[in-house]
Amino acid sequence: MFKTRITELFGVEHPVLQGGMQRVSTAELVSAVANAGAMGFLTALTQPTPEALAQEIVRTQAMTNKPFGVNLTILPTLTPPPYAEYAQVIIDSGVKFVETAGRSPEPFMAAFKAAGIKVVHKCTSVRHALKAQEVGCDAVIIDGFEAAGHPGEDDIPSLVLVPSTVDALSIPVVACGGFSDARGLVAALAMGAEGMSMGTRFLCTVEAPVHQNLKDKLVASSERDTQLIFRKFRNTARVHRNAVAEEVARIEQREGSEFSDVAELVAGKRGAIVLETGDMEQGIWWAGMSQGLVHDIPTVDELVKRIVSEATEIVRGRLAGLTIA
Repeated sequence: MFKTRITELFGVEHPVLQGGMQRVSTAELVSAVANAGAMGFLTALTQPTPEALAQEIVRTQAMTNKPFGVNLTILPTLTPPPYAEYAQVIIDSGVKFVETAGRSPEPFMAAFKAAGIKVVHKCTSVRHALKAQEVGCDAVIIDGFEAAGHPGEDDIPSLVLVPSTVDALSIPVVACGGFSDARGLVAALAMGAEGMSMGTRFLCTVEAPVHQNLKDKLVASSERDTQLIFRKFRNTARVHRNAVAEEVARIEQREGSEFSDVAELVAGKRGAIVLETGDMEQGIWWAGMSQGLVHDIPTVDELVKRIVSEATEIVRGRLAGLTIA
C-alpha cells in the first residue's frame, strides 16, 4: 500500500480518489470505491433536493462502513440551488469529508470546520489552488487540461500543472486530468502529488450507474475522441466527441453566436437521456482524454486492486531496476 498525506487525511488504504460526477456519483458507485479502500464522493447536486441528499448519504452509509465524502459544486446560475441547505445536510449527516468545485468554498468553510469536516477543493490553476489553501482547505485536487468537465482557460496539462502546484502549496495536492491507471498513479507521486483523482476511468466500471452503451463507447474510443466546447463563452468544457458536441462547436464558431444558441443542445435533461437510455447521440456527456487508456469494464474493486498492484510493480520492478550511471 502507498501511504501518503492523502491516505492519512481521509483514513483510506489507497491514494486513489473518485471525483464527484453529476448523475453518476451515487451510493452504488461511491460505496464500491470506499469498500475497495479508495476515496469516493457523492455529488450533492445529483440529488434534486437537500432532503434527497440526506437519504442518499444514509443509503451509502448502509452499503459501506469506510470513509466517503460528498461533492458540492458551486456554480454561478440564474437560479442557484440552495447550497447552504445542501451544506447543512452534509454537516448533519456526520460525513467528514467534502470535495468542493467551481467557486471558492470560503462561504461554507467556517461551518464545515466547526463540524470537523475536511475540505478538498478542485482547482484548475495554481492561483486558485493558492486561494483554496488561504481560505483553509485541507488539500486541493488540481485539474490538468486533459480532464473531463471544466479544465479552465489556461490550457496547462497535468505534467506541468501538478508539479507547479506542488511547488507553490504546503497542503497536499491530488493530481487529476489524464490519470486512469497504475502508470498515472506512479507519475502523480513522482511529480510530488499525494494521490490521483479519476472520473472517466470510474465511469467505465461495473458499478457506475450509466447505460452499457456508454461504457462500451469509452472502451472503443481513443484519446482523440473528445471535444472542447464553450470556449467562446470562457467556460471551456471537455466532453466526448459526438454529433451534438460537434454541432455545438460549429455554432460557437459563427460570428455573433451566444450561449442561448447552444443551450438546448447542451441541456442537462438531454445528457441524462444519454446516461439512462444509451442513446449516445442524444446529448453531450463528459469524458476526458484518459478514455484512450480505458480498455475494459472491471468492477471497482478489480480496478483499484489492479492499479495498486501494478503501481507497486512499477516502483519495485522497472524503476528500481533502472541503471543510474
